[in-house]
Amino acid sequence: MPRPIWNGTLSFGLLNIPVSLMPGERRTDLSFRMLDARNKAPIRYERINSETGEEVPWKDIVKAFEYDKGSYVVLENSDIKSAAPESHDAIEVESFVDAEAIGPQFFEKPYVLVPTRKSEKGYVLLRETLQRTGKIGIARVVIRTRESLCAIMPQGDALLLIMMRYPQELIDADDYAIPSGKSSEYRISARELEMAGQLITSMESKWSPGDYKDEFRARLHKVIEKRIKAKGGVVPKADEAPEAAEGAATNVVDFMSLLQKSIDAKKRTPAGSAKKKVPRKVAKTTRARKTSRSRSA
Repeated sequence: MPRPIWNGTLSFGLLNIPVSLMPGERRTDLSFRMLDARNKAPIRYERINSETGEEVPWKDIVKAFEYDKGSYVVLENSDIKSAAPESHDAIEVESFVDAEAIGPQFFEKPYVLVPTRKSEKGYVLLRETLQRTGKIGIARVVIRTRESLCAIMPQGDALLLIMMRYPQELIDADDYAIPSGKSSEYRISARELEMAGQLITSMESKWSPGDYKDEFRARLHKVIEKRIKAKGGVVPKADEAPEAAEGAATNVVDFMSLLQKSIDAKKRTPAGSAKKKVPRKVAKTTRARKTSRSRSA
């Protein structure tokens, strides 16, 4: 079973629900290593000083921001921590919005929120309320190195946390040459619209995720197996260093009382007047050098 990526609380109003953040996706890409075609030895990637040509150990590497071409300002760990929010162990819901109000382009990566022991009541309360109201929660969460915008939404018996993109990360479709106006302006007849509708109706089906497979990956896997049987694999040298992994990284008592206090507090504080939080960026300590990087199919 996957290990939790993050542990903390899911908070809305004065209610706090202890939860664990679990992976919501499974990587199925085929990873490739690059070899030297001459002797089939793995190719290493090293940290080389552009001026001296010497390899730089991790302990001598610092983070810097390139504010102009060739001009850098070095940031210390304390500089990065100073921009971090005070708390990083809570997913704090800032508002609830209509589920249909957010376009699909804002959603990025799914996680599953799992309640800890004795926190099931608060978990189910939020899940059922979101289902009944058709709302989703908009929150922020800090995972490893940064603070991210996220959405809390119900799916079946579970609460999902979906990482979201900030508007600044998206390109507006209006920036492209998108055809606008009525269909008649493009000489689309009523008959063509009717036939297109009939075609769509004839292709209707219920959404069944299990019907869709990564056919390319399956075919490529067969090619790999066939090649291994035909020519055999490349045996790594005995002294080859292994590839290093990249470094990482209260129960609700009185629900009615907390809910009422939260509602009263919101009446006194209009929505949107709360102080904006500062994005969190936490300095990341890297581990042992990596001998190579993989490419994904």
